[in-house]
Amino acid sequence: MQSANMLLRKIVRSSVLPFAAQHGMKKDLFPLSRTLSLSLCLKQDKSCEPSEKLDLDAWKKVMKSGFQEEVNETVSEPKEPSSLAAASEMLEMWRLSGRLVPENITEEQLKTFMECPSKSAKKKYLKFLHLKELYKKRKMDKKIERRLETQDQDSKTDETKRNSIIYLQTSTMDKAYNWRAAQSMIFGQPLVFDMSYEKEMSDREVANTVRQIVLGESCNRRSADPFHIHFCNFKDDSLYHREFIKQYREGWGKLLITVTDQCYTEIFPKDKLIYLTADSPKVMKTFDHNKIYIVGSMVDKSIKTGVSLARAKRLQLETAALPLDKYLLWSTGAKNLTLDQMMHILLTLKDTADWNKALEFVPKRKYSGFVNKPVNKPVNKPVKELKKTLDLINALKLRKRPEEVQKQFAKNYPKKYKLKQK
Repeated sequence: MQSANMLLRKIVRSSVLPFAAQHGMKKDLFPLSRTLSLSLCLKQDKSCEPSEKLDLDAWKKVMKSGFQEEVNETVSEPKEPSSLAAASEMLEMWRLSGRLVPENITEEQLKTFMECPSKSAKKKYLKFLHLKELYKKRKMDKKIERRLETQDQDSKTDETKRNSIIYLQTSTMDKAYNWRAAQSMIFGQPLVFDMSYEKEMSDREVANTVRQIVLGESCNRRSADPFHIHFCNFKDDSLYHREFIKQYREGWGKLLITVTDQCYTEIFPKDKLIYLTADSPKVMKTFDHNKIYIVGSMVDKSIKTGVSLARAKRLQLETAALPLDKYLLWSTGAKNLTLDQMMHILLTLKDTADWNKALEFVPKRKYSGFVNKPVNKPVNKPVKELKKTLDLINALKLRKRPEEVQKQFAKNYPKKYKLKQK
């Protein structure tokens, strides 16, 4: 029995203890070796068969396999964090070498990076994370810029509030605008929008048309002398109607305009109606306050020529086109203007009757300049005239000869001197 214990101790010391010492498990093995030796002794006492021999080779194999399983279990537990640390170190090296690597990466992203089958897949995944991080940074920078802009605008508005003597709130301004629009519905000049072109346009073109009409209506409401706007040939639950509800929402029912499904020929006399179209052969010379102008509610990106002109001829109405060639040096593009631009032009003509001011609302990319517009205007002409008169006064004060005074007068006023000689 003593010999068996000695043999067991030798086996443990020679085979198991060096293996455990390499993996840091030496402390846990001493009680285990004692229990093994005691259990073996007890078994030998119980069996009381001295003739049995112990198979040492089999015992070695069992002991080695058991300890290897335990060691593998203990070693495999910290394997994942060590691999994550190695992956993070590799990413840091790639970042320092100048590759596209994100600055901040999570554990889940590291795991997916490690699961990539090839090196090219890993590079593509890191590039995707890098671009995603850049997009988020740009988005945050834009948000910060917008906040700064709003703060600057708020500071500017605060300064204007402090400096201005009277500050009118937006609610009071809206009341004033609504009062003007209400007066225009009784005393204002009518302006008709023909809403019968829904079939000629796509859904997107109808949406663009409604946006332009909304801009024109807001411009009209803010003007000093607004038009009385009429939406004629307007049908309920049409594309126009849905788009207007999208734009105005609850304010659609509060608009101070006239909406009707009737044709304008049924509301107004035909001799007062003028249909404004770019295809008309007749050119508009002056703005007539007694006439009622009609604008076709149409945006045609394909530029269907003659649609509004054909409709006006069918209804036997007078037509007119804006004198763009007369006042502008037209360069490129069609001569169709947007509805909000038409509203600006008509309001300016109504207020000033000046074509040069009105046609400034035409986009500058479409023309190169105005016809017969003076380029270099003498800004300080009164100052020059005053200098000329002062020179003559000084010449008279100095009691110069009449010949010298005549020369000075001829120099300053050559036209008048010629007339005087005649």
